[in-house]
Amino acid sequence: MTLAEIQERLEICPLVASVHEDRFGQALESPTQIVFVLEGTVMTVAEQIRMAHEKGKAIFIHIDLMRGIGKDRCGVEYLVKLGADGIISTRASLIKNAKEFGVIAVQRYFAIDSQGIESIREMIGSTKPDFIEIMPGVVNKVISRFVSEEVPVIAGGLIETKAEVTAALGCGAIAVSTGTQDLWYL
Repeated sequence: MTLAEIQERLEICPLVASVHEDRFGQALESPTQIVFVLEGTVMTVAEQIRMAHEKGKAIFIHIDLMRGIGKDRCGVEYLVKLGADGIISTRASLIKNAKEFGVIAVQRYFAIDSQGIESIREMIGSTKPDFIEIMPGVVNKVISRFVSEEVPVIAGGLIETKAEVTAALGCGAIAVSTGTQDLWYL
């Protein structure tokens, strides 16, 4: 599948089913056009690819999380030969390998602070992935899940506006840490 075809599918349905093995069948029955497989083995991945294609879905394999498949050029080549539409990885070398084999590359990043954001910018320039996936997508939801614990939550990283401070505190954080000096005077 080409990059243009994947982009067209995302325009039609901007939701991607991102699943572990136990929810793979449900993803195939959903209206989503693209499935990100986050779990599997060298023994199951060929069947997952076959089943997804039978249902008309594009399938991307998160190579970093696959058991029994090398996290190297040969692992990428193996997935490409099986018919994976794309490779997902946090590793620059695997993204470059995917591009060499002509398969769509999704580089996954964990955005945790402003220094990390700069690293992402540098990495994108180096690896030139087709897509990037930024995680977490909903930080306030993460804060909300931990406020019921016995340990108080301090929200930090990438907080640059009063609205972001208010949102973090509104989700239950007891404080916010920030390097944005103007916010220290709120």
